[in-house]
Amino acid sequence: MHCIAAKQGRMVKVKELIFSNDPYGMNWLREDFAYGEVKCPKELRSLATSRREGDKIYTKVTISNPGRKPYFTDKTSVSIAFPLVDKYESSKICMEQRCHTHIFCGGDISYICALRMGGQAPHLGMVLTEGSLSGYSIERNLVSQSNDRGCFLLHPSPMEMKAGESVTLEWVIFRHEGKEDFFRKLPQYCPHFVAVQADRYVLFPGEKNVLRICPAFSAGRVTVDGRKLSEVNGEYRLEYTAQETGEKVFEIQADGVRTWCRTYVQEEPGELAKKRCMFLAAHQQYHGGIRELEGAYLAYDNEEERCIYRPENDYNGGRERIGMGVLLTRYLSCRSEKENAFLRKSLDAYREYVLRELVDSDTGKAYNDMGRDDSYKRLYNAPWAATFFTEQYRLRKDEGDLLCACRIVKRFYEEGGKDFYPIDLPVLLLDGELARAGMETEREELCILYREHADRLCERDICYPASEVNYEQSIVAPAADILLSVYALTKEEKYLTAAKRQIQVLELFNGMQPDYHLYEAAIRHWDGYWFGKRRYFGDTFPHYWSALTGNVFELYGRLTGNSDYLERAENSRRAVLPMIFADGRASCAYIYPFKVNGREGEFYDPYANDQDWGLYFYFKGI
Repeated sequence: MHCIAAKQGRMVKVKELIFSNDPYGMNWLREDFAYGEVKCPKELRSLATSRREGDKIYTKVTISNPGRKPYFTDKTSVSIAFPLVDKYESSKICMEQRCHTHIFCGGDISYICALRMGGQAPHLGMVLTEGSLSGYSIERNLVSQSNDRGCFLLHPSPMEMKAGESVTLEWVIFRHEGKEDFFRKLPQYCPHFVAVQADRYVLFPGEKNVLRICPAFSAGRVTVDGRKLSEVNGEYRLEYTAQETGEKVFEIQADGVRTWCRTYVQEEPGELAKKRCMFLAAHQQYHGGIRELEGAYLAYDNEEERCIYRPENDYNGGRERIGMGVLLTRYLSCRSEKENAFLRKSLDAYREYVLRELVDSDTGKAYNDMGRDDSYKRLYNAPWAATFFTEQYRLRKDEGDLLCACRIVKRFYEEGGKDFYPIDLPVLLLDGELARAGMETEREELCILYREHADRLCERDICYPASEVNYEQSIVAPAADILLSVYALTKEEKYLTAAKRQIQVLELFNGMQPDYHLYEAAIRHWDGYWFGKRRYFGDTFPHYWSALTGNVFELYGRLTGNSDYLERAENSRRAVLPMIFADGRASCAYIYPFKVNGREGEFYDPYANDQDWGLYFYFKGI
């Protein structure tokens, strides 16, 4: 590791962090924030020092209360900058010189697993060896908008400091070869490390779960919520059955070492979908005086309890909002029409709206907003419209819906789809329904287009073009999905080989921390701004498009028989379900950090906007 103006074993000011023998010479630190910089109340004092030993950096931060009276800090009183280069530029720069940052501030057990976006080692790890962290905040330059996650500000847990008292935090930065190697190395650097893992982080009532606790040392007493556990072969297990819905935080202690695990019990999926669909029909469908919006499903303000429409793209009457109609269609196709007359009437009104305002069924043109407004060109809209009409066919059994979906997909390719990375292009869904309908001509025509698209993706490999964000999980996931889908149609091995390459890059986005917000959730950090009421740029854990990764894992697991990926798929899809609430309301994003640019975080945004795709992905698989 190279640190500017440093000698082996000496105290250093860390301005640059480059591991030895890195083929790309990647600097893991951003230049616009100072590593280890401490901010604290004026009543306190701080000192941060670092020393280097080969490819390891040891950092020590001391917080002191020089006053004559006690001082109580809160969870954000003190912040320590950890400025990693987690930002999106060109795909080439990202693959070689940028990282995904997975943070767990779990009290005494806190760590960071940073992974080069292209997946090639060495990667960066950090583990706390003394002290306690309770969370992190984000400070970001808003000029970069969606393309820069910002600087991470680590927060020591709240402290009750006596007059003259000092508190120390220490950590070590080290290199590792990937997620598995990272977790193997944590006990080497932190002898009091306690590994915590649950079988499930999002559960349904009545499901059994196991919480596994593995101290790296011989523990005399291990408790969960004060309940003492017995040790079996070095592991402590808490087995229980999920009951009341909502968040559950398990407080864990092992010989005084404190940490926690966060889980969530969600409503059973069928009941959850029912409540959500009823809410959509009753509250998020427009029946006012504006004729053009009649029947539209719109964004909803849970604070003011009213529908929202603005010409601004992400609050308009089209685009992602068609996911509400997709969910309702899928739900009704699994229920009897007689039992759901209210929902069917609502959906029929929405179908009329879509055909009148958003889709030309004769040409297959999908528009950006009501009024068949295509002044803003956006290829994402077409696959969603095709999914809607394919689902409509499953419900209504009218071949006109299948033909409409086919026209939409063909128009998508006419407008440049072969070079695009579409979200949820319904390749296998549409092909399956065409097969069942005996429409072989249409199947063959579309298969040619899908194959051409997949061939283009094979050529590009991981050289991704910029989209609405320079680089993101929802560019890589569509590439993997299309390649796997075309492999399923053709059985040509080259498409599976290319898909595996995409999956290796895709899974680097996903977290592995013992927190339902983070476990198998993909890193996303801009959607709260574009779709929310509070307009936050900041980590959105979870965000519903994260489940695109679960869709890829499920398809890959099914095609290859790999049960590990099927399990990961289930966890990924479950991770987004907390965005739907027990009364049928919903939120477009959860802002996870303590603060973002000084504004309070840790909340579900008041807007229900586009999150119903996540519930659709889960519900269609059960």
